[in-house]
Amino acid sequence: MRRKTTLLPAALLLVLSLFGCSAKEPLRPVDSVDLERFMGDWYVIANIPTALERDAHNAVESYRLNGDGTIGTTFTFRDGSFDGKKKQYNPRAWVSAESNAVWGMQFIWPIKADYRIVYLDEDYSVTVIGRNKRDYVWIMAREPAIEAYRYDQIVRLIGEMGYDTSGIQQVPQQW
Repeated sequence: MRRKTTLLPAALLLVLSLFGCSAKEPLRPVDSVDLERFMGDWYVIANIPTALERDAHNAVESYRLNGDGTIGTTFTFRDGSFDGKKKQYNPRAWVSAESNAVWGMQFIWPIKADYRIVYLDEDYSVTVIGRNKRDYVWIMAREPAIEAYRYDQIVRLIGEMGYDTSGIQQVPQQW
């Protein structure tokens, strides 16, 4: 009887360790980000949207460095159409890695979101923001549109990172 009692925890431990092995590796951020160059406006070209972004038009994410080392963020968009109600959110961000490529983002206290700069052009014109969970992703650019071939390349890259790219939606931009 005692032998069965000791086998059950061992079997449970083995099963749990197998599930642990199937977890995805952390999403690798870019090697380095010059924060001053990264600040400013970024048009959201496409994303796997959060609930609040599902029908966003003219979505723009803007960043500014605050004196206390945090990053002021302003996210604006039109809800439902180009003439829809303008919405604005102001989450707070902070850099959590020496590379400046891993941030924490907080829309409401105490919830902190994982925010990783996983792709960034040398000229800081296009970026991809991802999360370890691979549940949300954002393709952003300094201009409201990017070339179709470039967009396709970035979507393929996102797929190689372990994302299901079928959920990526282009964000309508009309300026």
